[in-house]
Amino acid sequence: MCLIALAWRRHPEFPLVIAANRDEFHARPAQAAGFWPEHPGLCAGRDLAAGGTWLGITRGGRFAAITNRRGHPAPADAPSRGFLTRDFLLGDAPPREHVARLRRDCERYAGFNLLAGEIDGDLYYLGNHGPRMERLDPGVYGLSNDMLDTPWPKLLGAREEMAALICTHPEPEAIFALLADRTVPPDHALPDTGVGLEQERRLGPRFICLPGYGTRTSSCVRVHRDGWAELTERSFDEAGCATGTVQHRFALEPVPAQRG
Repeated sequence: MCLIALAWRRHPEFPLVIAANRDEFHARPAQAAGFWPEHPGLCAGRDLAAGGTWLGITRGGRFAAITNRRGHPAPADAPSRGFLTRDFLLGDAPPREHVARLRRDCERYAGFNLLAGEIDGDLYYLGNHGPRMERLDPGVYGLSNDMLDTPWPKLLGAREEMAALICTHPEPEAIFALLADRTVPPDHALPDTGVGLEQERRLGPRFICLPGYGTRTSSCVRVHRDGWAELTERSFDEAGCATGTVQHRFALEPVPAQRG
């Protein structure tokens, strides 16, 4: 996942709204979002190369998403970052406990930003450069391939449009329109992450379309105050053309508290 705009407890009907683009090599096999047969409470896409996921939500109200961090390559024998998302979603520890435990060990992974939360609990952010861990207050946040709310043009634009959307009724098609912007920011606004100006231009739009690499999926997650959740995912081919949309709406079934 390379761009996330998230509204946390800012809309009167939707305590959680997520807009996210997953940018990846088209040759890397993946499965569209759905319920996993061996974990029927988990709704998520699946990376078929390693087995993890980039974004998901469970019937029990746990949700997580991850982005890669540019400029922080994987150490030798590093596990897939998709396991970070998957392991939280399939676990039962509160977000703070889970993220604090991960923080002690996070530098064995390539650079990442993890969002992990519970609808009836807390939302935490962990970036493994530093590392940086924080509990997120109600608000609108953005993530790309640097730390939380780093002011890259694609992040600023997506976060601003998300803030405007939650003043209305955030429908999936409006979320997809937010994520579909292919405008290349002006050179002076682009970050300098060591990949060169031409590559910064290619990677600068919210929606990326390059030979062999680009935005593979756009996702919209909405959780309603009445107790239902919805994950809508749209897939794209190498030419940037939509190839299909899946939508899963289901009732949340909070797990009874067993925590001391």
